Formats: sequence, C-alpha cells, structure tokens
Amino acid sequence: MNLRPLFPACALLLSGCATIFGTETQPVKIDSLPQGARFTVQDETGRAVAQGYTPQTVELAKSTGNYFGKKHYQVMLESPGYVPLTLPIEANANLWYLLGNIPLLGFPGWLLVDPFYGGMYDLKPEHPQPKLNVVGARG
Repeated sequence: MNLRPLFPACALLLSGCATIFGTETQPVKIDSLPQGARFTVQDETGRAVAQGYTPQTVELAKSTGNYFGKKHYQVMLESPGYVPLTLPIEANANLWYLLGNIPLLGFPGWLLVDPFYGGMYDLKPEHPQPKLNVVGARG
C-alpha cells in the first residue's frame, strides 16, 4: 500500500492556518511628527532590538517562541527640544488564527501549532506616528 499521497493531507491537518499564511516577523514603520527623532525599540525583557531615527522600518518578531508567547514592545522616542515619548506595540491574534483553522477542525492549529509560531499574531500599531510635544509648550 502506497502511503505517500497521505503525507500532504496529514501535514495540512497537523499545521495551523496562521502558520501556513502568517510570518514569524513583521515590518513596522517607526515614524514621528516631526521626523528625525531618535528611537529605541525594547522587547518585553527590556532588551533593545532596534534603534535609529524616524522614519525607519524595522523587522520585529511576533512571538517569543513560548506557548502563546506573544511579543510586547516599547518604542522610546526622543528629539532635542521635545518631550520624550514612549508608546507600546503589542501582538494580538489575527483572523488567520481565529477563523482560518475552522476548515481544519481547528484544534491542531489553535492548540498545538500556531501558539508556538508568530504567524498567529499581528503587531499593532504597524505604523506608529506620534506627535512629539515641544518642551515647555502648553497643551
């Protein structure tokens, strides 16, 4: 009996939809008003994972690699004459994960495959562009 035709079907059933259609990383464009602010992106451990000057696109991981380990980032912006600003970037479950596993009966993707892989998450906001306030300005 030839079992080779069953291998693709088994692989499809054991994989998650977000894993098939998603990616482990996501480009995030760091920007500011005014542009030219220095930025540092720190992950949930406090480690700097990217830095530069706005506008710049950085590639950020969406998962820690742990079970349901979504990433959390803090973007710190500073520019001479402006109040420093910190803003979050959070990973949240995407529609591929929430709805895409239904045709495959869900459970292998929802509980076994996708929770370890960043494809189930989207980083938001994907284009932060905060307005920096002038030091001493009254709002």
